[in-house]
Order: sequence, then C-alpha cells, then structure tokens
Amino acid sequence: MSLDSPAAKPHERLAAALDGDMGEVNALIRARMASENAPRIPEVTAHLVEAGGKRLRPLLTLASARMMGYSGSHHLRLAATVEFIHTATLLHDDVVDESRQRRGRPTANLLWDNKSSVLVGDYLFARSFQLMVETGSLRVLDILADAAATIAEGEVLQMTAAQNLATDEAVYLKVVRGKTAALFSAATEVGGVIADAPEDEIRALREYGDALGIAFQIVDDLLDYQGDAKATGKNIGDDFRERKLTLPVIKAVGAADAEERTFWSRTIEKGRQEDGDLDRALTLLNKHGALQATRADALAWTAKAKDSLARVSGADAALQEMLADLADFVVARVS
Repeated sequence: MSLDSPAAKPHERLAAALDGDMGEVNALIRARMASENAPRIPEVTAHLVEAGGKRLRPLLTLASARMMGYSGSHHLRLAATVEFIHTATLLHDDVVDESRQRRGRPTANLLWDNKSSVLVGDYLFARSFQLMVETGSLRVLDILADAAATIAEGEVLQMTAAQNLATDEAVYLKVVRGKTAALFSAATEVGGVIADAPEDEIRALREYGDALGIAFQIVDDLLDYQGDAKATGKNIGDDFRERKLTLPVIKAVGAADAEERTFWSRTIEKGRQEDGDLDRALTLLNKHGALQATRADALAWTAKAKDSLARVSGADAALQEMLADLADFVVARVS
C-alpha cells in the first residue's frame, strides 16, 4: 500500500516507510528460526510467524531507532529479537490457555502438540538472546532480558488473578504491564538506546511504549465483548467463556449488587456457565457503563503515549507522526 494513501492505517504506513528494514528483519527471522537437526522447529515457528500478523513490535523498534537518526544495522537484530520473544510467548500462552485459534487459524498446539509448542518457544527465546548479544550492548541485553522476565511474571500473576473476583484494577494493570506493555516499552526503548539518544528521550520512548502497550491490551479486552470476529480472529465472549477477569468485567463487578456478584462468581470464579450467560454478562456490562469506562481508560493511556512521544525531538518527524497516529488507531478500533 502506498505510504501516501489516505486509506492506509497507521501500522500500514509505518510498514511502508520501513519496508526495506522490515524485509531484512523478515529474512533474518527466517534464517534464525531454521534448524538442521529439528525440522519441526521451523514448521511450528513459520505457522505463527507467517500467519499475517502486523509485526507491530519489531516495527516499533525499527521506527524508534530510525526516528532518532540511527544508521547502523543492529536495529534489525533487535527487531528480530522482539518478534522472537513475542512469538515464543504466544506459543507458550496458547498451551497455558488451551487455545484452539490464533489470528483466525488453528494454534500450533492444536496442529502439533503442547510439547512441540513449549519446546519451540524455548528455542525462540534462546535465539532471541543470541541476537541480543550480537549487538554488543549490555544495556540492550539488560532491557530485553528484563522484559522477558516481566512477561513471565505477568503471565503467572494472571493465572492467580484472572478468576478471582477480588482482582482489582491495580492488579489488572500489573498483569497488562507484564504480559503486553513490557515488550512494547522494551521495543521502543532499545531503539533509542541503539541510536545513542539522550537519556530523557530514551525514557520518553520507553514511556510511550508502555502507555501504548497498556492501551493496546485494554482495547483487545474490550474487543472481546464488542468486536468483529472476522477482524479480530476471536469470537465475541471468548474471554468470558475462558473465565478471564478482564477490565470490563472488573468494572462491572465493582459496581455489582449482591445478585449480580453471585452471577459473576458462578460464571467466572466457579466456571459454571449456562446458556444465556454471555447475554446476561453483556447486559450487566452495559448496565454499569463498563464498556464505555474501559474505552475511556484506553483513551487516557493513548493520550499519555502521545504526550510521551511529544517529548522526543526525533530526527525523522514523519516517523514520529506515524507513531502518534498509531496510538490513536489503537483506540479507534473500538470507536
């Protein structure tokens, strides 16, 4: 799609602007996910990596580095690193969640098995650390290793909090910062680090990625209750059926009367769901304005992301504008 096309979405414009770099990143990903000794590794990895995802996280790394005037090649390795970490977490998540569909396609654990998904995810984590080391930057290694640990922490926290009605918005935010925002913020931060940007601007890039990642996850949770299944690759109410206590439900539970709380306890905590329960859940979400309040939170995080980005005096204003538009687009998905 043309970079100048008014119909192009922000991530498509970003991809067009960074097409050369992204082509090299894709080639690097294909090369590093190869395995002479275990052909199942590239089979499983290719199923997910080449499933038509937006490559948003590696694009953030490329854009951050280029925006700050970087002209070397280490940003390509870092972008591939970020994508490998993301792919590894998806493979593991689908096993933990017993998922059967990802991006509208059968999951790797369904097509192969849980063992293959877990072990291939481990392989991708190992490859990601090899790529980090090749940059020769201990700071980059520290940032991305910390992000990998934070992602794991977020997933474990979600396991204990997702079906507990005592989970509040503060705990939800910790989960989101772990499972989603940690990699967004690391992706943007390492772009600034590799470009040797001023410290205050590296911090602003990290805060942009953090706020963008939080808004992104909030919107994903919102789309589960009011999205288009064809566009999202998920059916309406999947999170409800999987008993995930996401932000819309947390808000509805917080406003629930005794009878409504009993309903949420039965369906989410105890998992005893019956025909008509999803409709009842949607009614309660609308009754308490939970969906509207959730969208307002996403808008607030989008504004924070743009405010952080505005503190960056990047060398490439066009890329900076695309990153700002990307923040707006995240929430526009549920307009």
